[in-house]
Amino acid sequence: MPTPAPDPVKTALLQAIVPHVAFDGWSAQAFDAAVDDSGLDAGAARAACPRGAVDLAVLYHEDGDRAMFARLAQTDLGDMRFRDKVATAIRVRLEVAGDKEIVRRGTSLFALPHLAPLGAGLIWGTADAIWTALGDTSRDINWYTKRATLSAVYGSVVLFWLGDDSFDGLATDEFIDRRIENVMQFEKAKAQARDNPVLRPVLGPLGQLFGNIKAPQRAARDDLPGHWSPND
Repeated sequence: MPTPAPDPVKTALLQAIVPHVAFDGWSAQAFDAAVDDSGLDAGAARAACPRGAVDLAVLYHEDGDRAMFARLAQTDLGDMRFRDKVATAIRVRLEVAGDKEIVRRGTSLFALPHLAPLGAGLIWGTADAIWTALGDTSRDINWYTKRATLSAVYGSVVLFWLGDDSFDGLATDEFIDRRIENVMQFEKAKAQARDNPVLRPVLGPLGQLFGNIKAPQRAARDDLPGHWSPND
């Protein structure tokens, strides 16, 4: 599920930095320019974004997830096959991504070794937002495998989309369909393996082991002495 909306300071800085990113990337120079353009106090800007432009690049991505989530909530997906629902969600996420050059700069930023885990976490967050928007109710190991698989699909789609110069993005649409078909074939193979009497003695104990894995708890617990949320 998308993260809560950010504070106004970060929002103002993000709006100010976007025009500079295409030229300077998500860099210290772009962040300093954003502080100047926004008229905010430099200390307040640094307090809101300790990592400077990196925090704003994260916010830009998370804003895209929120926009996609809101768009899907207003989209009638009822009569679609599930694979078409996933494809639609991916296409919506690309539509709200904004300028390709800004996304390309972000992709380059999060490809840096020390920021790669952060970038992977953002892709995971997008996959989680898609599954949540589509009404996923899994609470076991499937919660993780669904998001891991979709993370791989979405990451490859973004890279293809960035290099796609076909008319109206038709090549990207076809690529999305191919990747989702690959996932469907993988899920079919998993189901066949579970039903295979030869493999059942091996997969049975694994299933029992993985059955103890549960999805993260989203709601605040009321059986502990306190709680914390990002808005506290």
